[in-house]
Amino acid sequence: MKSRLFVIVTILLAACTVEERNYLSDGIVSPAAAGDDDRYQGYAENPFLSTIDYPVSTFSVDADGASYANARRFIEEGATVPPASVRVEEFLNHFTYDYPAPGSGEEIGLDAELFSCPWASHRLLLCVGLKGREIADADLPAANLVFLIDVSGSMTPADRLPLLKEGFALLVNGLRPVDRVAIVTYGGRAGVSLSSTACTEAGKEIIRAAIARLGTKGATAGAAGIAKAYEVAIAHFESRGNNRVILATDGDFNVGVSSTAELVGIIKEKRKSGVYLTVLGVGRGNLNDAMMEQLADNGNGNYEYVYNADQLRKVFLEERSRFYTVARDCKVQLTFNPGRVHSYRLIGYENRHLDQEQFDDDRVDAGEIGVGQTVTALYELIPAESPTGSLAALSVRYKRDLQAVSRSLAVEIPGTPATDVSDNSRFAAAVAGAALLLKGSAYKGTLAWPMVSALARDAVAFDPGGHRVAFCRLVNRLVNQ
Repeated sequence: MKSRLFVIVTILLAACTVEERNYLSDGIVSPAAAGDDDRYQGYAENPFLSTIDYPVSTFSVDADGASYANARRFIEEGATVPPASVRVEEFLNHFTYDYPAPGSGEEIGLDAELFSCPWASHRLLLCVGLKGREIADADLPAANLVFLIDVSGSMTPADRLPLLKEGFALLVNGLRPVDRVAIVTYGGRAGVSLSSTACTEAGKEIIRAAIARLGTKGATAGAAGIAKAYEVAIAHFESRGNNRVILATDGDFNVGVSSTAELVGIIKEKRKSGVYLTVLGVGRGNLNDAMMEQLADNGNGNYEYVYNADQLRKVFLEERSRFYTVARDCKVQLTFNPGRVHSYRLIGYENRHLDQEQFDDDRVDAGEIGVGQTVTALYELIPAESPTGSLAALSVRYKRDLQAVSRSLAVEIPGTPATDVSDNSRFAAAVAGAALLLKGSAYKGTLAWPMVSALARDAVAFDPGGHRVAFCRLVNRLVNQ
């Protein structure tokens, strides 16, 4: 009941925040607030909660990375990042962390580290990390992919359809003969541009040619495209494979069903088929970030933003194995010890809260983790006056494949802060700090860009793809402004 009360209070706080920040009635930031016609969903920040009253914190994982990539584009263009566009969890999970591999027979591994909070000396940070099982490319399940591509008039600019065509061609190059690709497009109407085709060498040529022929025309019948894409995916369903629709759009749906609530309802129904959904956002000026984030979260998938060649390589080449899910409906629960923790707050994940009793309820939908993918969460803690005992019990539940019954993992977290803090935790603190500054967070304490730079620059030894070093360069731009 206390967890439900917390959710109600959070919703009421969010409503107040919406009114104060010039949001529209549905919670989406108005063009005046965002600086253009982009649409973002605003969320009130998680408050500190008393451990005596609320000892248990439960949330769904969120492996999206779109918010960070979108913010990076704003910064590189010398523009102001809209605060409502910043989701801390997507900043954290844009990056890969060096967490332990799963134990024998498990699909995810767990990690946790307690250390001093850089921006509030009397507080602590707890870094919680999860890692999906690694699978060699040759051993990945067969893929049944449907590229659902927006070809409406708004997708004409070079950073939209032309960029996506390059990315999808890269993805096709890495697929195997056991994999299949179909292409569904939607502009004024939805249609199948390419029926499901095996990715033999000859098949790849056919697929790449179909991608190359795509052009833009008409309005945006997104809901019709979604229905057609799932229809094609289900027709070629791989019972032990990776069945996935990859939706690529700026989100400017304006023909037929177009409200976020209605589209989410459609996606919730479609996910029962066992087909996953990945959403790729592109463009600036009419980006419907609010809708795309919700579609991915409710479609058993993830949401990424693509705006340049570097991001193309990250999503379509470096991390393409993440299109394969190893842990489904993954939930995290921490039970804090009041003898060690006076109060706590989860940094980010504002729209991923679950009630305590939903943790054990396998009917409740939650987030997915892909092959080799890491998920990170940070808690800010106020220690008890005379701390005793362990810090918290960390529990995780997840499902394998399409199994209806979840598996449980648990570990006890010691109460003594680390003296030699890992690169993982220092880098996570730096990334979260950047997000808090860009949000104008009420909890930023003594945070400043030089502090973020100092935290990050010595935590780049593990850096697949060079994305940590790129983060350091981005922060240095802000330090020198």
